[in-house]
Amino acid sequence: MEKRFKMREVQPAAYKALGELSNYVAGTSLSPIQKELIKIRASQINGCAYCVNSHTKDARKLGETEQRLYLLSVWRESPQFNEEERLMLEMTEEITLLHQHGLSEGVYQRAIALLGEEKTAHVIMAIININAWNRIGVSLHMQPE
Repeated sequence: MEKRFKMREVQPAAYKALGELSNYVAGTSLSPIQKELIKIRASQINGCAYCVNSHTKDARKLGETEQRLYLLSVWRESPQFNEEERLMLEMTEEITLLHQHGLSEGVYQRAIALLGEEKTAHVIMAIININAWNRIGVSLHMQPE
């Protein structure tokens, strides 16, 4: 792949604005591991090697196990994820694959019942944030270090 420009250098104000959304997400009620699982799963779906590499490293630093990281792409078939994580991963898939049907009514209602409105909003914003970063990474062919 040919090297492409760095968004941070070409559009620093836009890059900073997206960074502010990341700062917002960092301060939400989601646990650090939940945030990383969302980031990794969306990045897997979007094919962003840079982000998958970065966020799996971050998750391991937070104490996430190798086994759960290996099984994340097949979380539906893996008993290693709890009910809340499974719901967040399902939301991540539906919102990331927006063109299919978006966040379905059933998943939305389960989220409201289990997480409440505020935490559901936090999950949605975390998903939106990583999807934006993934689109930069994939569009500009960012590669893992």
